[in-house]
Amino acid sequence: MHVHSHGNDGHRHRPSERRGLMLALVTTTVILVAEAVGGWLSNSLALLADAGHMLSDALALALAYAAIALAERPATRSKTYGWYRLEILAALLNGVILVLISVFVVWEAYERLMSPPTVQVPLMIGIALIGLAANALGLFFLSGHGGSLNMRGAYLHIVGDLLSSVGVVIGGVVMWTTGAMWIDPLLSVLISLIIVASAWRLLRESVDVLLEATPAGIDHAEVERRIMAVDNVVGVHDLHIWCLTSGLNALSCHVEVPDEFLPRCDALLDVIRHVAREEFQISHVTVQIEPQGYKSRQMIHWRLDGPAPND
Repeated sequence: MHVHSHGNDGHRHRPSERRGLMLALVTTTVILVAEAVGGWLSNSLALLADAGHMLSDALALALAYAAIALAERPATRSKTYGWYRLEILAALLNGVILVLISVFVVWEAYERLMSPPTVQVPLMIGIALIGLAANALGLFFLSGHGGSLNMRGAYLHIVGDLLSSVGVVIGGVVMWTTGAMWIDPLLSVLISLIIVASAWRLLRESVDVLLEATPAGIDHAEVERRIMAVDNVVGVHDLHIWCLTSGLNALSCHVEVPDEFLPRCDALLDVIRHVAREEFQISHVTVQIEPQGYKSRQMIHWRLDGPAPND
């Protein structure tokens, strides 16, 4: 007997997520234009570098928005799980972009240490303050939507923008008051380290999802123990737990029961689904019921007739 069930998570993305991303994208684009023009007028490499940062973030936000729209498309015969994994791919790409941005910032910091430019500091600070306020607004638009890796990737881009703007403002004030031009590249390096730390976590979690690793917070051995504790379950094998996308976990396993219990195993299936959903937040559950000793008998048969097929 094979039973398959899943929760109603196909449309879990609320319109507010898309609206928040679109507002953040518009805000980031406005800052991009302002910083590019302001950097050119003030001869500020910091503002021009931050404008490049904003350009990559605008592309990342657009990608995140497109990924959410595509992920809500229904499953097809060729894509039976739908388009959920596009979110993870977008999060992975965002993480890579964050790392590349950090490398660029460090390189620019090195260049400035070697040859500090002459900058119109008041204009630089004014544009950076506008960017700071706009980034704070962008964070507000995305607040409360950090559940998925895709949305977290977009959120981290805005956080990086905000920190970059803070660094530019602080560096500008210090340059204005003390003339210590080396403060600006030092702050740039510190900001890049913060961005790398956030990007590393995003990359690690994205890769875990793509490798179908057991989701964080779920103990594989504990899930097996709880299923074994269900009445009339005498064996569990081929237990797999993975994540389709953030917040949508799946489980499949083979459960052995006594032969006489096979005709009335509906209640058993209900209990296993309840355990998976309520105790481990696994919404997509596939269980194959087998008579006790079925796998052992099959292994003997396979050894006699040839190599065992993969489950």
